[in-house]
Amino acid sequence: MAIRILLAEDDNIIAGTVKAFLEDAGYHVDLCLDGDEACRMFFDQAFQLAIFDILLPGMNGHELLREFRRHSSAPVLMMSALSDEGSQIQAFDEQADDYITKPFPIRLLLKRVEALLRRSGALSKEITWEDLTLYPKEMRVVCQGQELPLTVKEFEILLLLTHNQGRTLTHEAILSRVWGYDFDGNGATVHTHIKNLRAKLPRNIIRTVRGVGYRIEEPHK
Repeated sequence: MAIRILLAEDDNIIAGTVKAFLEDAGYHVDLCLDGDEACRMFFDQAFQLAIFDILLPGMNGHELLREFRRHSSAPVLMMSALSDEGSQIQAFDEQADDYITKPFPIRLLLKRVEALLRRSGALSKEITWEDLTLYPKEMRVVCQGQELPLTVKEFEILLLLTHNQGRTLTHEAILSRVWGYDFDGNGATVHTHIKNLRAKLPRNIIRTVRGVGYRIEEPHK
């Protein structure tokens, strides 16, 4: 089951960008454009993580965080243009788990989300796909008792695809998630690493969707 994230952000551009990248990473994101809507949605769904802007219409981020904390111990990441020490200390005093200031590299946000989920136990320690077992912490892949000699980038691509089983990921999505948003590369970079990865896997499980990207199908039942 996909990890569900509650995102409260009133800037449409930032909200759309963060939501798109989180969903490319395999998370389910419920987006709210004001604090009141986020508070209502919180009582309708169970979330494994929340991301709150501070300067929200309706309930602001601090009020939302205090209400969230009355009912949930799930990690909360504050995401704000307020970079002063006082705002950050207040957020941590109100039991925020992390604080990131705008503007920020989207890859840094994704890594912080991953770290919070890992510490909370929401991310499993290992991922299986048929006879493959991936160990994200050690960046290892084992197939039928044998470890596969993958490079770091090959492992990150395989991990990304298995997190998104049944979904086609574009070349651009893979580049931004594995190499970073500001990486000066193109589809050929992804193609070369996919080719090398396929050569090391026991069989070809990565499907090419011509002109779009790559996918791994969900395992056969």
